[in-house]
Order: sequence, then structure tokens, then C-alpha cells
Amino acid sequence: MSALSVPAITLTRGTNGEEVLIPQLGAGTYKVADAEAEHVVREALDVGYRHIDTAQMYGNEAGVGRAIATCGLPRQDLFITSKLNNPNHRRDDALRSFEATMEALGLEVLDLFLVHWPLADSPGIDLVDTWRTMIEILHSGRVRAIGVSNFQPEHLHRIIEATGVVPAVNQIELHPWLVQSELRRVHAQLGIATESWSPLGRGRLLADPVVVEIAESLGVSPSQVIIRWHLQSGLVVIPKSIHRRRMAANADVLTFTLDDGRMAALDALDRDVRTGSHPDRIQV
Repeated sequence: MSALSVPAITLTRGTNGEEVLIPQLGAGTYKVADAEAEHVVREALDVGYRHIDTAQMYGNEAGVGRAIATCGLPRQDLFITSKLNNPNHRRDDALRSFEATMEALGLEVLDLFLVHWPLADSPGIDLVDTWRTMIEILHSGRVRAIGVSNFQPEHLHRIIEATGVVPAVNQIELHPWLVQSELRRVHAQLGIATESWSPLGRGRLLADPVVVEIAESLGVSPSQVIIRWHLQSGLVVIPKSIHRRRMAANADVLTFTLDDGRMAALDALDRDVRTGSHPDRIQV
């Protein structure tokens, strides 16, 4: 059960000045049922993953918590992320649901808590008020870092200008068909780490001729090529699988590199194609 030798990124420091390191490669749990989550997460930890990503919306925090409790690994060796669900943006709901998350996960302190969607145009919800509540949670000492997910540049500027607190992470859909160059440029300017969800484009990129050609030339799989592209691009990436063999294959990306020409070829695949929802279309 030894850990993978995964590089880490330093996040924006928490209120106590602690350095928070996020492993660049993690295991996602989107659409993993709670009944399956304990087994899936235990398998991921056994393969060597130490970064696990869940969310209130996924309905599997309790299963993830059971895996954490029974895996036998020291808590300090794990990096656990969860996310605020859309119905819970108002202050009292956010505070209550955060406590429910902590109880389900069985944790005293969470590593990273994200606002799952901005809900910028939802009646009765103000993303600045939501972010202020996230800052309150950070100040409680129950979470080491806070961030957002699916925020666009205007959302980021709005909450930072109103509060002075920069999200540590923005988790967004990102893959070679959707490289998000402008948003990543904003992240770099503001000091926000970029984390990729749907890093394989929900599997659609695995048949892309450029990806397949690069994979064949290196003797690796298309998924390994894409995950390696994420790592070399300085991104945090959380591929999801319920199968141990695929988990292991997704993690076996640290023994080869993509040269500048191959990286450029993958960057050039950008076609601004989403496989998930646009942030502006998600509302309560």
C-alpha cells in the first residue's frame, strides 16, 4: 500500500500559515454509489493514491469515510476534498451541510472544501455571500484550504474583490478538447491552482487519432497520454475508475514524459468542446 511518487502543488496558505500541498494526481468518485465507495476508495488507496475527491452532490461521502476509517493509513498521509452542494449555498445551510460532510467522512479536519457550482444567476443566492461563508468555515480551523469549482473569470474576480480571499483551487472541466487557456491564465495571475475534472473528456478523447498515435509511439495507453499531459501542464487531475486495473494504469504515468512536440500536438486539439454542463446553465 505504498504511496505513488506523485508531485504536489502548494496551495494558497490557510489562516494559520500552514503550507498545504495537494497531490497532482488523485482519484475521483463521481457517480460512484455510496455502497460501492468504500471498496472503490480502498482499492485506490491500495494502488497508491493518497488524494481522494468526493462531493456532497455525489451522495457517497459516508462510503468514502468508511474507506478512510478502515484503510489503516495515517490521516496526515491523505488529502481529502469535498464540495458544497447547490441547495446549500445560504449561510445556515452551508454550515449545517459542512458539519454533515465532516460527520459522514469521519474527519476532524478536511483538506479542501470547494463551492461546487457558482449559481451566479440563481434567485436568492449571492456567490459572494456563499464565499464569505466558506471563509468562515476556513477560519473555524475545520478545513485546511477552500476553493471553488466551475467558476468563470468574472465569478473569481467578484468574490476576490468583495472579500480579499483568493480561492486555493478552481476545479473545472479540462482536457485536450477544452484546454481553458483564458481561465488558466487568470488562475496563474491570481495564484489559483487549476484542477481538472472529466480529464479524459468522459472517454471521448481516447479514440482521438492524435492521442492514439502518440500512445502507440510511446507504447502506453491513450488515457496515460492524456493524464501525463495534465501533469506536465501543471494541473491537478482526478481520473475516476471503479476498476483496480484501470486505477493502476491511470497512475502509471510517472515513468515517461511527453516531449514539447507531443505536448503542442495535444494542446492543438482544443476545440472548446464540453462533455459536461456549462457553469452558467447550472442553477438552483
